[in-house]
Amino acid sequence: MTVPLYLASTSPARLSLLRAAGIEPVLISPGVDEDAAVAIAETEAGRALTAPETVALLARAKAEAVLDTRLDGGALDGLVLGGDSAFEFDGEVHGKPHDPLIALERWRRMAEIGHGILWSGHWLIDHRGGAPRRDDAFPEGGAGRVASAELTFADDLDPDELAAYVATGEPLEVAGAFTIDGRAAAFITRIDGTPSAVVGLSLPELRSMVRGFGVPWHQLWTSAG
Repeated sequence: MTVPLYLASTSPARLSLLRAAGIEPVLISPGVDEDAAVAIAETEAGRALTAPETVALLARAKAEAVLDTRLDGGALDGLVLGGDSAFEFDGEVHGKPHDPLIALERWRRMAEIGHGILWSGHWLIDHRGGAPRRDDAFPEGGAGRVASAELTFADDLDPDELAAYVATGEPLEVAGAFTIDGRAAAFITRIDGTPSAVVGLSLPELRSMVRGFGVPWHQLWTSAG
């Protein structure tokens, strides 16, 4: 019996990663205003959020934002996953650059510093039966994990190369302004940590959370992989 996985994300990278693992998730756009959510949380905390706190907050916000979605007239009946990523280097937390000039400046700094940490947050909700599971084990209605991986960049990146990369548009809508599964893979010489976390979703962490809900990992498989 296959347990459906609803992915509160429109990330092509997360979709490709899950498909490669044999899972065909149902995609639902969460529509979360990430900047506003972080701003509210920082106001309440009276300080800036750390990178792990930021991705954990947004992963949960995305998962919870889609719970009322009705597909084919019915409530979601399966596991709901929200995810978020951020890149930290030189003491700063960076999300999607959006603007080419911002992306280019960020890459110049990244090339100079040479390394950084990619953080990936996950929030999983057991929504089997059409409602979040809430019990002593999961009083908040879900489970969260944060994974990280440290990346080292090539030490010979030149301005023309970086400008050409930014011009492709690839880094504009991804955390940290790079993707390990795209053109930027040639710029990354070392990964210390879970490789899939760099794509935006740690498969080992997801498997652990899924099993924590009493669902065997292979019950999420919808293809041979």
